[in-house]
Amino acid sequence: MTSPAPKSPPTFLYKADPVRGRQWAEVFREQAPEIDFRIWPDVGDPDAVRFMAAWEPPEQIGELFPHLQVLFSSGAGVDQFDLHALPAHLPVVRMVEPGIVQGMVEYVTHAVLDLHRDMPQYRRQQLRGEWRPLPVRPASQRRVGVLGLGSLGQAVLMQLKSLGFICAGWSRSTHTVAGVDCYAGPDGLCQFLPRLDIAVCLLPLTDATRGILNSEMFSRLPKGASLVHVGRGAQLVSEDLLEALASGQIAQAVLDVTDPEPLPYGHALWRHPHVQITPHIASMTQPQSAAAAVIDNLHRFRAGEPMTGLVDRRRGY
Repeated sequence: MTSPAPKSPPTFLYKADPVRGRQWAEVFREQAPEIDFRIWPDVGDPDAVRFMAAWEPPEQIGELFPHLQVLFSSGAGVDQFDLHALPAHLPVVRMVEPGIVQGMVEYVTHAVLDLHRDMPQYRRQQLRGEWRPLPVRPASQRRVGVLGLGSLGQAVLMQLKSLGFICAGWSRSTHTVAGVDCYAGPDGLCQFLPRLDIAVCLLPLTDATRGILNSEMFSRLPKGASLVHVGRGAQLVSEDLLEALASGQIAQAVLDVTDPEPLPYGHALWRHPHVQITPHIASMTQPQSAAAAVIDNLHRFRAGEPMTGLVDRRRGY
């Protein structure tokens, strides 16, 4: 039998980057002053902790905080959580906020335009002192596909569509996106891949997507296609990508995520002339808008309304 609910003000505990946490604290002071906002390890009264935002939640979270009502991820994904170790009744909510969406749209748009206008090839030519114009194709002749049709994938597709690209999307379940050819499931993936010049991975990391960017998938793309990977590092089989690059099946890859992170010094991908690597910076939560999004979800929770970003544990996202 659980103890009576605490009478002290509810505590929101933040367990992630403390610098960002202090910025969250300012937003909470302005928009939710009735909540006692604390930054780990300053827990205060554990019985008063009702809400937590974390990148990696503490072990035995249910025992530490018996009255915890909602666990928020401080990032867009929850694959860093061991969902099986969390109390079954505890709602888990991933971060959905404008800063993450805008950052991802900017990064992917930049990567696609860079590939579309042959900038990697021009950079290689520059190193050789070679002045050689390449044919320019309009965006209306370039086929771009996004794997993953969540809020990020749909926002990316809307931007690419506005630039004139031929856009398609794939996800595990059926989605409808205006002006975009959408595919779903294993059969849909087989139809989706052959029609791409540039494939963008924005899938969440689950058991079903781990290692999905492999030789079999690369073989289904048209020869000379390019890859933009902004999902999770464990979705890519690096050895298969290197083989696909060597054969020319994949012409160019832009990787913002790797496995592990960072890549070990000397890894073949670091110096590959057809690979561009960035250190997992495609999109980051913006502290002010992230805190405001969480406060909005707290209002929803208290009103008995569905929270934005609520995780379906069966799917893992």
